[in-house]
Amino acid sequence: MTKIMILGAHGAMARILTDRLLNETDVTLTLFLRDTARLNQYANNDRVTLVEGDVNDTATVAGAMADADIIYSNLGGQDLDVQIQSVIDAMHQTNKQRLIYISSLGAQNEVRGKFGEWNERMIGAYLPAFRKTADLVAKSGVTFTEIRPAWLTNNDEVDYETLTVAEGFKGTEVSRQSVADFAFNVIQAPDTFQNASVGLDKAGTAGDQPSWM
Repeated sequence: MTKIMILGAHGAMARILTDRLLNETDVTLTLFLRDTARLNQYANNDRVTLVEGDVNDTATVAGAMADADIIYSNLGGQDLDVQIQSVIDAMHQTNKQRLIYISSLGAQNEVRGKFGEWNERMIGAYLPAFRKTADLVAKSGVTFTEIRPAWLTNNDEVDYETLTVAEGFKGTEVSRQSVADFAFNVIQAPDTFQNASVGLDKAGTAGDQPSWM
């Protein structure tokens, strides 16, 4: 039986993904987060192991991923590169190979035009860490899928297109359910999108900034 480790498991997309994996597959899950009380709804689920810890504690991360087949990271923040380095170190220690991780639009300097300029103004403080993360993952030797979502919505829909780095971004937004759906599909078929950086947006949302801004 496949076991998936989800880092940053209390995040919104991680929770959507967790529920889909439990409802639609027979995988088992290791959910890693700072405070396991936040996910008490899974405490009695025999397919779920809750692990409380700091992702920067590499030994704890390595112990939690010992029997995982696929690592999914929902981590973020201005120190994402530091966090992901700890994850990669743990993967090397435990001989794990498959990493799927959430990044951000702009992590590959791929967002062009006025939307790109706006995006840099809005999240410029975070992008250096995301760019460092992309570089260190690419050089790490693990098999990775970098997911670069457009600006996120809570819309109740799965509606997205995938974009290469060369294509930049055509749209400005995408739903969290859509991002979780893409991650779900890659987990189901881990031989797809290997060593790839994938942008996700909703077709028809092009503009200088997301529609609600």
